[in-house]
Parts: sequence; structure tokens; C-alpha cells
Amino acid sequence: MSFPATRLRRLRRSDRLRALVRETRLDLDDFVFPLFVGPESQANPELPALGRHTVAGLHAEAEELQRLGVRSVLLFGIPEEKDDEGSGAWDEDGVVQQALRTLRETAPGLVLLTDVCLCEYTSHGHCGTLEGEEVDNDATLELLARTAVSHAEAGADAVCPSDMMDGRVAAIRAALDDAELGQVPIVSYAAKYASAFYGPFREAAESAPSFGDRRGYQMDPANVREALRECELDVREGADALLVKPALPNLDVIRAVRERFDLPVGAYNVSGEYAMLKAAGARGWLDERQAALESLTAIIRAGADLVVSYWTKELADWL
Repeated sequence: MSFPATRLRRLRRSDRLRALVRETRLDLDDFVFPLFVGPESQANPELPALGRHTVAGLHAEAEELQRLGVRSVLLFGIPEEKDDEGSGAWDEDGVVQQALRTLRETAPGLVLLTDVCLCEYTSHGHCGTLEGEEVDNDATLELLARTAVSHAEAGADAVCPSDMMDGRVAAIRAALDDAELGQVPIVSYAAKYASAFYGPFREAAESAPSFGDRRGYQMDPANVREALRECELDVREGADALLVKPALPNLDVIRAVRERFDLPVGAYNVSGEYAMLKAAGARGWLDERQAALESLTAIIRAGADLVVSYWTKELADWL
């Protein structure tokens, strides 16, 4: 039937009617809060979710997260010292390992995920060890595997390799199994693009490369078929969930991954996306809360089962 018998506006007349027929809903259980831990605390007034905590300061942060109802965090570590290999990444007393043990004791209800990469730990800022000025993919795999095992031994519920080295999922899966940690899942940053939207994160994590860029190992933003190939390889190597990063510029990629694979699909609502809305909201150019909710809804609507987002704590209040 057509107009006037069919009037789609009838179900939009009130908040209650709109809520009744809403197709996509935000659930705090589906959101992961990124948490930065380093030797010194460091507030970030303009981008508060990108502030840095000490291991000792995690007690208060964990209490707040639990009060808000946040269920999951993704840990990033900033070490006191860096070297060419990034050895602080797998140090038994490294910052992430200490944070894991602290949170496991003080906040047993939190799901603890860890970012597995070397960029925060290397003196050159690249995601792997170097051969000249090129990242040595195969030599990096052992170091990533050692890092993942150390995180799992310290209490991580899942490890999340974000380096984009070929073969890293298989190397990590084998290392976890050999260490009798086969129960620990791998959430792979399977489609991670070389994006301009990572700027605020790189400053917070002190992980910008000292020379060159990461386009030789992170994906070309123009490609979606390649993203599906990356995901397929990671699935074959033993990934338990797949992650697309960044989220908003790649909603089509999230949808394509969702339609192709049966694994849980996640998306990283990255620092640049968060910063844009924060800046525009601060200038009165848009309603920050409404824009954030609309953006997060779009990511879920595209097919993400879980979202890593700097909005998670604020979302807890909004919901």
C-alpha cells in the first residue's frame, strides 16, 4: 500500500513509540574502555579518556569503572625505558603485567584485554624489530608471542595483537598452547588501517614512529577486499574474534566482515574520532552527547558485536 494509507511517521510520534520499534540498541556490556598505564599519572583535560594512570592509581580507576558498570578494559602500557627490541613488552615486571595483577586482585569482575604490540616499547616507535629501516616481520613474531604469553600469565582474559605482522596470530596461538594457556582467546586487530585518526592515541601512548610511517604493514584505507583476506588468514591461524580499526571511516568494512565470518566482530572507535566530537562539542558546533550516541549506534548497526571506545565511561552515564 502507498500514501496515505502507509504513514511511517506514525511510529515516530513520541519517545516511547520510537523506543518500542528501535532496531539497534546500545548495551554497555558490548563496550571496552581503553586504559593507559605508565610510570606517572597524566591527566588529559581536553580528552579525559586518554589520561594516563599509574599502577597504584588503578585501584581508584577500577572502583569508578565498576561503579559505572563498565565490564571490560583494554590495557596499554608506557614503560619507563625503551630499547630497539621493545623488551619491556614481555618483562615479567613490565607495566602491563603489573597492571594485570593489580586489577585481577582489586577488580576481579573486570574483563581484562591487553594490546599486544611493540610500538610503545621500542625506541624507534615501530611495531616490530628492525632490519635497517625496515620492520623485520618474521623476527618480530617471537617477540609478540612472548609478550602475549607474559600477559596471559599475569592474568589477561584475552590478548589483542595490533601489530599487523603476517603470521602473528599463528605464532601467538602456538606459544599460548605451548605454555598451557590454550584457554586464552586471541582478539585480532585483523583489519587495521594506516589511518590519520590515531594521532591523539600516539601522543598518549608515546608510540609515534621516530622515522617513516606504518603504511608498509598497516592496511591501505582504500582496500576492503584485502581486509577480508586479512581476516580470513587470521581465522585460519586461530583468531577467536576479529577487530576493525578505525571504526567510523570503515563501517562498510565492519559490515563486510560481519557478513563473511561467524566469529565475533569488534571495532575500535579510535582517538581521532573521539577527539573530533570532543572538539566540535566544546566549540558548540554540535551536541557532543547526541553525536557520540549516533556514532556508536552506527558502529553497532554496521555489525560490530563489541566496540572499543573512549566514550565507554560517559556511555555508562548516558545509558
